[in-house]
Amino acid sequence: MNTKVKTLTTVSALLLAMALVTACGDTNKAASGSNQPTVNNAGTNNQGTAAPGDSEADNSKNNEDQGNTSTDNSGADNTGSSEEGTGPDIAAASDVNSVAVLVNKEFALPDDYNPSDLVYPNVRFTFKEKIEKRMMRSEAAKALENLFDGAEKDGIYLAGVSGYRSHKTQTALFNRYVERDGEEKAKTYSAVPGHSEHETGLAIDVSGSDGKCAAEDCFGDTKEAEWLAKHASEYGFIIRYPEGKDSITGYKYEPWHIRYVGVDIASEIADRGITLEEYYGSIPVTANP
Repeated sequence: MNTKVKTLTTVSALLLAMALVTACGDTNKAASGSNQPTVNNAGTNNQGTAAPGDSEADNSKNNEDQGNTSTDNSGADNTGSSEEGTGPDIAAASDVNSVAVLVNKEFALPDDYNPSDLVYPNVRFTFKEKIEKRMMRSEAAKALENLFDGAEKDGIYLAGVSGYRSHKTQTALFNRYVERDGEEKAKTYSAVPGHSEHETGLAIDVSGSDGKCAAEDCFGDTKEAEWLAKHASEYGFIIRYPEGKDSITGYKYEPWHIRYVGVDIASEIADRGITLEEYYGSIPVTANP
C-alpha cells in the first residue's frame, strides 16, 4: 500500500497553504500526488496501549470505517479551535495530541502512534467483552457518556459498536476487506492503515441498543440516527461522513460513525453543514484515490 508520508515540515506548510486557499475562496481543487503526509507526533506519550486481539465483525458489508478536553455538554472545548472570529487553528489539524486532529486519505497518523489515555467509557455496547474496540481516549469517552445520557432522556437508547483500533487491527481489517471486495472498492468504505479515525481513539460507530443495522445503511432510517444528526454536536461529536460529501471526505455516508472534536468545532460544523475537511479548508479528497 502506498502510504509513504511527507515530513512534518511539509505537512505544516501544506496546512497553512490550505488556509490561504480557503481565504481566496478556492477550496474546490482536487487533491493531487500520491505521497500522503503524516500528522505531528511530537510530544506524544506512547504508553498505555490498548489490549490486542480485536477483530471487527463482517456485518459492516459495504460500509465501515472511519472518531478532549471539556466534555460537559454545557461547556465548550477550545482545543483545536481559535478565538472567535479568527478561524480554525490550523496547527491543531496536524497535532495527534489535539482532539481536532485531521485524519483522512491525505493525512495519516504515524505508524507507531498509540493514544496514551485510552479508557473504557461507561456506556452499553453491542458486546460484553472489555476489548480494544470498546476503548476511547478519556475525554472523548466522558463526552460519549454524556451523549448517551442525553439520548436516554429523550427516549433514545444507543449502543457502541466499534471504538478504538490499533494500527495492527486496522491493517488486518483493511486487508480482509481487500481480499473480499478488491482494493478499489475497499477504499470507499474502509481506511488504509494509518488513515483510520478509529486509530485516534476519538471516533466510534454506534447503533441502537438492539444492535440492528449496526454499521449498515439501514441505520440512517432509524430514530437513533435522527437523534444523532440533531444532537451529537451538543456533546462535541460530528457525523464524520455526512450524506452527499463523499467526494470531500472520501467515504460513503456513514450515519453511525461519530467523531469527537469538541463542542466549539462540532457546533460550527453542524451549523454550517460542512465536514472537518471544509472546516480546515483542506483540499477535497476523492472517493476512489
